Amino acid sequence: MSRRSDPPALALLLVLAAAVSPSAGAAAPPYGFGTAATAAQIRAWDIDVRPDGAGLPPGRGTVAEGQQIYDAKCASCHGTFGESADYMAIAGGVGSLASDSPMRTTGSKLNYATTLFDYIRRAMPFNAPKSLTPDEVYALTAYVLNLNDILPAGAVLDHRSLVAVRMPNRDGFTTQHGFMRADGQPDTHAKACMTNCAAEVQLLSQIPEYARDSHGDLTQQTSRTHSDAPTGGADASAAATAPALRSICHWRLVDSLSDRACNLCGGILFRLAAFSSPVGSRLTTR
Repeated sequence: MSRRSDPPALALLLVLAAAVSPSAGAAAPPYGFGTAATAAQIRAWDIDVRPDGAGLPPGRGTVAEGQQIYDAKCASCHGTFGESADYMAIAGGVGSLASDSPMRTTGSKLNYATTLFDYIRRAMPFNAPKSLTPDEVYALTAYVLNLNDILPAGAVLDHRSLVAVRMPNRDGFTTQHGFMRADGQPDTHAKACMTNCAAEVQLLSQIPEYARDSHGDLTQQTSRTHSDAPTGGADASAAATAPALRSICHWRLVDSLSDRACNLCGGILFRLAAFSSPVGSRLTTR
């Protein structure tokens, strides 16, 4: 049997390939709606920063400048010196991860300082993410590193000096440990099976027993809505919702978050049953 291609058929295939090729500038969008993202729109989202410094914007900031910004926008959650236990401690614990009492903080666990810059830039402050200028992010990064005794008080951070920072846990990341415990067994081994493999594989997601309730009783941290609010008057409702408020939102952020209709905290606050409580009454009058 001949294996030569029929010339007319081959020509037809080439025409069809050209018609559906992504390089065909005149081709209509495949779904008939939407517009191509502009370069400016892509740049607004393409803000990831890599360990080698790729993605870092121009700018600079000092530890002193970072302290002023931190006190105004960050201390209410993270504590005056980064020690907050209510939200997340970002200072302390350097060198403790291999001990019997590991303390996981920004300074102790991150292996690259660029990761800290990236997170602050895209997610902080909590009530106004992506609102900081590059200079402010450099300054805040410098101050947080200073809180962890990684940078001196007179340090200045820019693209070059940030990449040069060596974090204490640079070589500490590993997959050879269990969930939430350095001395546990790895959660997954990722070993390929080539012979005598199981006929059926069942995927499970399970929290180890030692990790349960590590963040307290979550059932007590879920606010009740009108449909399942307990009876017994305003006092009972306020008592039922108080644990949720304390664990989900720092008291000093309640007004700020609800003003900005925060999806995480503000949204929950607006659904509180205890509208006669001090916080609830403030929300219902807005």
